[in-house]
Amino acid sequence: MAMRLKTLLGDHPGTAALKNGLVKSDLVEFEFAQYSPTNMGFKPMVREDAFDVSEMAIVTYLMAKSFGKPMVLLPDVVLARFQHGHALYNAKAGKLTPHDLNGKRVGIRSFTTTTGAWLRGILANDHGVDLDSIDWVTFDDAHVAEYVDTTKRGPAGKQIIQMLIDRELDAVLGEKSDHPDLKPLFADVIAEEEAWFGKHKVVPINHMVVVSQALSEQHPEIVREVHRLLAASAAITARFDRDAMRRSLELIIGYSAQQNLIPRAFTVDELFDDVTRALW
Repeated sequence: MAMRLKTLLGDHPGTAALKNGLVKSDLVEFEFAQYSPTNMGFKPMVREDAFDVSEMAIVTYLMAKSFGKPMVLLPDVVLARFQHGHALYNAKAGKLTPHDLNGKRVGIRSFTTTTGAWLRGILANDHGVDLDSIDWVTFDDAHVAEYVDTTKRGPAGKQIIQMLIDRELDAVLGEKSDHPDLKPLFADVIAEEEAWFGKHKVVPINHMVVVSQALSEQHPEIVREVHRLLAASAAITARFDRDAMRRSLELIIGYSAQQNLIPRAFTVDELFDDVTRALW
């Protein structure tokens, strides 16, 4: 009889074949939880161990690991994208470039979002921005309850994009908008992304997949089957190869440590256990 697994997995090109049943198994049956957006399920996974299999923001996983949460990473990427287009400023307030951010008031949904960590890493390491000089304004708690957030919280009832429109923020990270006053912080997003990739040879990973530690310890054969299914589903689209995944993980680990989201830089191999490490 197939093992039924409580699963959080969003709708992505690489997960479609798994979720619509095109890729299937005699060993496992997925009971898909409904969260919209999917990241609303990350907090229950981190805080309550709510799922057997879960999509997970990579920075949330790094932070969860640093606090000993009972989750194990699989080498399966479900969401990766360039980040430069997710930073905005209000052009009505005057021209703003990444080099102008020192000392500015910048909003971000949560300081611990993966997109935010990538963008801060890009700003600090490729554009010389002093992250400590910025007046950070946030709106949501971290998924990991133990993390101590020292940023300023946005006023109750205020929305991040509206605060940028109203010039209560100088810029925001992790957002997109078609409001005519709001423009990309990186003036030529495509050119910036191409140049950044040329320098780092990295596609930024946003979300991967984790399994509960208990599942990995008690049913390693099931974990191997979950990976096989995820890999088969992803193979219908484009997949990260081992080297590309390692480069991306190494960079976001470094950024996360640099930003004090984690107490030290893990090695990539540390993110996996004996079962999932063998799946690379």
